[in-house]
Amino acid sequence: MKLLKKKHKPLHINDITIVDDDKLKKAITAAALGNAMEWFDFGVYGFLAITLGKIFFPGANPSIQIIASLATFAVPFLVRPLGGIFFGILGDKYGRQKILSITIVIMSISTFAIGLIPGYNSIGILAPIFLLICKLAQGFSVGGEYSGAAIFVAEYAPDRKRGFLGSWLDFGSIAGFVLGAGVVVILSSIIGNDNLVSWGWRIPFFLALPLGFVGIYLRHQLEETPAFQKHIDTMESDSKKELQQPPKLSVKEVATKYSKSFMTCIGLVLAMNITYYVLLTYMPNYLSGRLGYSEDHGLLIIIAIMVGMLFVQPFIGLTSDKIGRRPFIFAGSIGLLLLSYPAFWLIQSNTIGLIFVGLLILTVSLNCFVGVTASILPALFPTNVRYSALAISFNVSIIIAGFTPAFVAWLVSATNNSYMPAFYLMLVSLIGLATACTMPETANKPLRGATPTASDKEEAKEILSQHFETIEQKVEEIDETIAELEKKRQSLIDQHPKLD
Repeated sequence: MKLLKKKHKPLHINDITIVDDDKLKKAITAAALGNAMEWFDFGVYGFLAITLGKIFFPGANPSIQIIASLATFAVPFLVRPLGGIFFGILGDKYGRQKILSITIVIMSISTFAIGLIPGYNSIGILAPIFLLICKLAQGFSVGGEYSGAAIFVAEYAPDRKRGFLGSWLDFGSIAGFVLGAGVVVILSSIIGNDNLVSWGWRIPFFLALPLGFVGIYLRHQLEETPAFQKHIDTMESDSKKELQQPPKLSVKEVATKYSKSFMTCIGLVLAMNITYYVLLTYMPNYLSGRLGYSEDHGLLIIIAIMVGMLFVQPFIGLTSDKIGRRPFIFAGSIGLLLLSYPAFWLIQSNTIGLIFVGLLILTVSLNCFVGVTASILPALFPTNVRYSALAISFNVSIIIAGFTPAFVAWLVSATNNSYMPAFYLMLVSLIGLATACTMPETANKPLRGATPTASDKEEAKEILSQHFETIEQKVEEIDETIAELEKKRQSLIDQHPKLD
């Protein structure tokens, strides 16, 4: 309870954290590379779904092979909340840097191991079982990866640049996806489809190991985030003893104690990731399996779209620091609601230019979500439980999002309606709109429960000055309210004979 007294002390220039520019660049690079590692696997797995279906589920018909392959992609999302709780508790206890070093090790090894699994024709049912085990290990580690990386960037970033710097986290995601997809396309064109099915599919998974080594090295060189370190330094001795015990935070406690933040996180994650998986994981199979395009043809179109996303991503993050995050959530949601059906009409046109335009429409909506989500989510929870609460909230909702490719593939197969993905995205847009209406604006504000963070001394002075101006304005508003209440009070007293 004594810690609360600090909140009532006047904010001093020394209370504002000034971030070292070199450390900030290293933090962004290391966090983004881990995300790239995660999405490299998603890109490879999504773009090889048809091939992997033939290898691990050879007895099924082509439609069932795709659904089974995508379902294997989705099942690990069931264990992500467990990984989120596990790594979240450790991250709030031991710090962000140590846990992020562990998650990238598990991701690298489990992705590499997929490339070692013999096919179904060699070991039978053990093949898909081993594949599932590797995917479960990935899911467990990823449960703490994205949340931890987003927190790491947010706690390092100055308040006025958090949107721009946070956007580079998902820049890494998209870059990893492009790299994974590019490797598949180049490999397929060099060795041919027969060799790809025979042995070439293993190569992209083997590449995860050297990428992981680079990520481990970069993360090992990092220092703890300023916000978490400040949280530790300011705790009194009794509180430090309590810190050695893992915070007892369950899904129920997050959903009740931080209910508004919990629902905001779920809404954002569903809107962003369902759109993400429809466009970047399911769409290659939709183009080839449903519309009859060659696999390479569909992959090249998606890769071109994703390269465009890379250039738009930082711009959206930068702009959100100027006008706020909420406008982009509104824009992305409205785009999905009004333009998903026309986009899929264009995609089914059999004309390359129109297909590209249709995918571009969906991409712009996706970019609106992706460009700001990494800077919004960490600001929803206080420092002492930020990792645990965000990891739990994020991964509870990711369970639903993770089944998107398999579910949409089943919808299209069951209804024989090629517009089902569009209808699904239109439904998701309503979640995005509801979230945008209720979420708090976090742009240019300190993280919840933290003191402000600045890029340099001059910016710190500006922040302090604005802070005092805000307090003065609020005091004036309170004084005006009090004066109005006094008038009303006196008016009522004047109407009563016994009150004076």
